[in-house]
Amino acid sequence: MGSDRMKSIENMYFRCRKEASLYNDKLNSRESAADMLGVSPSSLADYELGNTKVVPVDKVVLMADLYNAPDLLNMYCASECPIGCRKEIATEIRTLERTTVALIDLLSGGKLDDYMAELAHIASDGRVDEDQKDKMSEIIGYLSRLKLLVEELMLYDEKRRGAENVKR
Repeated sequence: MGSDRMKSIENMYFRCRKEASLYNDKLNSRESAADMLGVSPSSLADYELGNTKVVPVDKVVLMADLYNAPDLLNMYCASECPIGCRKEIATEIRTLERTTVALIDLLSGGKLDDYMAELAHIASDGRVDEDQKDKMSEIIGYLSRLKLLVEELMLYDEKRRGAENVKR
């Protein structure tokens, strides 16, 4: 039993259900949550204990909606989807303050303008020359960090809107 408990605590499906149970008492019980998801309690237990190799995507979507956990979709894509796991995807919802400060830091000092000017120069002849490869990689790295922060902000806002809908 002890190792099952540790497995479930680390599991994204379990964590999202438990977080949602703070706002919806029915989600405290695996049996009640399973009923709301249209799966058996043993299936939900298998998802939460990692005993199911791949959780059906339609059930992940239901869980994300029921638990108001948009990050669950991204976690699924990043860890279980054979296409999504090849991409860098935001998988956590950080505080609004933390994401905003990180965005401000990344966008401060004209960094974006500088990189866009460099990218325009690189792209002017329609190819990346040998001496431009390092700069191109640097620009892509910067834009990737920016993309992740924007995705985190979008996840935060999606969760906020979901929470507002629950309160109504």
